[in-house]
Amino acid sequence: MLARSYNFPAQSQRLTILLIALILGACGLTPGVEKDGAGKRIDTTVIPNATPKSEPITNAGNKSPYEVFGKTYWVLPTSKGYKETGIASWYGTKFHGRLTSNGEIYNMYGMTAAHKSLPIPSYARVTNVANGSSVVVRINDRGPFHGERLIDLSYVAAMKLGYADKGTAKVLIEVIETEVHPQTLANPPLIVQAALKAAAKSSPPIIASEPVAAAGTGNYLQVGAFRDMALATEMQGKISGLTSKPIVVRNQDNLFKLWIGPIADNMELLTIKAMLKKTVNLPAFSVSP
Repeated sequence: MLARSYNFPAQSQRLTILLIALILGACGLTPGVEKDGAGKRIDTTVIPNATPKSEPITNAGNKSPYEVFGKTYWVLPTSKGYKETGIASWYGTKFHGRLTSNGEIYNMYGMTAAHKSLPIPSYARVTNVANGSSVVVRINDRGPFHGERLIDLSYVAAMKLGYADKGTAKVLIEVIETEVHPQTLANPPLIVQAALKAAAKSSPPIIASEPVAAAGTGNYLQVGAFRDMALATEMQGKISGLTSKPIVVRNQDNLFKLWIGPIADNMELLTIKAMLKKTVNLPAFSVSP
């Protein structure tokens, strides 16, 4: 009895040490502290690029503004014309199988990427500046939020560009434009609506001193016809922030007609028409000069 009584503190101490070790080991599996890692080495030549296609821009994954680590970010209302050079990183095992920002499942062996400001989904060609290798990825996630990194590619995309082992690379990102999806036209996402309203609120009125003759290639959207020039220029000022296209006042048939254009691309024309109706309830119809 005395011997057992004497050994009990030592056994208790060993159990305590074992429990502490188990707890610390479990902490290593906590999502907040686990480390990202590379996956299995595969033949990247059998992995095809993402295939760009028309997809609806939805509210899922496109909240704007949003905040991460105390910093605020804004999502672009459109990816059109985006081209930028910066640092690319990649993400792998830590996020493999988890949800992306728009609710899809992240696959580190798929041709996808994360970007802080491009609308989801978007397609982009990413070129490694150092070796000239290029891939096409589908952007369906937000990030990276470390330093000045511009884009996070999937692990396999980074392998195809030749920088998976290094970790980062300088890349050129060029958006691949697709046709505007009918769902986006019928129901513009909040990022587009908010951007247009903000532009309309901040832009000063543009007052035409005299009627301006419409010119250029393409069709126009007529958004009003007025007998009073002052009313036409007043409306011109109100909608000047809603589009980057010229807004002209044309004196025709004793009316001052308000035209937006020229607009060469028919899908862009339909997009602007839908946005005007959705954001400021302004009907418009296509006209030829």
